[in-house]
Amino acid sequence: MEMMNVLIYERRKKMDTVILSRIQFASTTLFHFIFVPLSIGLVFLVAIMETMYVVKKDEQYKKMAKFWGHLFLINFAVGVVTGILQEFQFGMNWSEYSRFVGDVFGAPLAIEALLAFFMESTFLGLWIFGWDRLPKWLHCLCIWLVSLGTIFSAFFILTANSFMQHPVGMELNNGRLEMNDFFKLLTNGQLWVEFPHTILGSFATGAFFITGVSAIMLLKKKHLAFAKKSFQVAIIVGLVSGVGIALSGHEQAGYLVKTQPMKMAASEGLWENSGSPGAWTVTANIHPDEKKNTREIKIPYLLSFLSYGKFSGSVPGMNELQEQYTAKYGAGNYIPPVRTTFWSFRIMAGLGGVLCALGIWGTYLLSRKKLQESKLFLRIMTIAIAFPFLGSSAGWIMTEIGRQPWVVFGYMKTEDAVSPGVTAGELLFSIISFSFFYLILAVIMVFLFVKEIKKGPDHDHEAHTKVVSTDPFTKEGYNVFS
Repeated sequence: MEMMNVLIYERRKKMDTVILSRIQFASTTLFHFIFVPLSIGLVFLVAIMETMYVVKKDEQYKKMAKFWGHLFLINFAVGVVTGILQEFQFGMNWSEYSRFVGDVFGAPLAIEALLAFFMESTFLGLWIFGWDRLPKWLHCLCIWLVSLGTIFSAFFILTANSFMQHPVGMELNNGRLEMNDFFKLLTNGQLWVEFPHTILGSFATGAFFITGVSAIMLLKKKHLAFAKKSFQVAIIVGLVSGVGIALSGHEQAGYLVKTQPMKMAASEGLWENSGSPGAWTVTANIHPDEKKNTREIKIPYLLSFLSYGKFSGSVPGMNELQEQYTAKYGAGNYIPPVRTTFWSFRIMAGLGGVLCALGIWGTYLLSRKKLQESKLFLRIMTIAIAFPFLGSSAGWIMTEIGRQPWVVFGYMKTEDAVSPGVTAGELLFSIISFSFFYLILAVIMVFLFVKEIKKGPDHDHEAHTKVVSTDPFTKEGYNVFS
């Protein structure tokens, strides 16, 4: 009996450690991911604006590139600081995971750091200090290479994540996964549905940030020409990205049915086989303990279309899949947190639809030259700054929660991945500490953003022309940037 109590105590202790480790990783990752899509999207738009300046020789585009570039630099700096903790956690909190998959998982992360990050940093430095020093075309090329670096960075991180979702290019040897084909990692089908969706979401994040800030300027009737032109460039990128998000999301749903059917079933709250054709559940009250839903609102045929691209075909339910997984992987609960997976998917999809609608509305108003007259639309666009962040975060919650109980699908469960030497007290202390410092970083970032936006786009131009030094021999002023 005493031995049984000890085992129960140890089991509960381990579960507390698992839960706290997951909370810590989730909170730091979601906070870090605020900066990642904004950096990728902003620098892409800054590159477009500077290209317009080089081609059209319009000083307004140069002013746009500098102003939005300053905001990108603030976001990039804070994003780097928050990202450092991510890799530390693999060694501190998830050492069993690192031991098990380090041979595979470490390679794309190392390439991301050595190639993509250094590429971003090098050419960003040239871009910052190269104004009026480098030829215009070369300076413009630098910001495009920074943008390409951020995309490479996302690609290799998603390569690692896609391996967790759909393991390929490895073999199990001596209790560890060892890489035997790096090319398979790069051609992982999960990667090629995940990567476009993430990048397009990042472009939308940058686009709707710029349209939102531009809308504030238009409402306050400040910097009207600058704001209108910035809005025009960004809304087009936002519209194209929104449509691309919907199309790539459809491809991702079709892939999930093949490789992670349990995640797909959980995201639809589907307990039993859908039948053919399957109806898509818009909303429902989900009862996981009873394994049923009530008050469902469904759209006929749509689930089959989302899953297979045609209005026929059935989707397996969680009860059926639970039996299959038990037979294949052994006893256990293989159904993820259904409510979280179900609603995070709908938040993501709903906000994606809203972004598409706002992109169409904004493009229409611009074409009719009625943008400034539509106060309601401009107010909505200021709020819409938050929509891509919320949508992206909801998408990642669905992606990661829906994979549970696996940390590496089919090979390692999350509860087996934590560090054996880390205590619940240490984790709780670190969660509180990280949250406190992240709150300070968030306040600093918002303060710097607001300060920069209040200065406006003309501030940099005035500073650039007024900053002079005096030659001690000739006593003549000269521009230190020349």
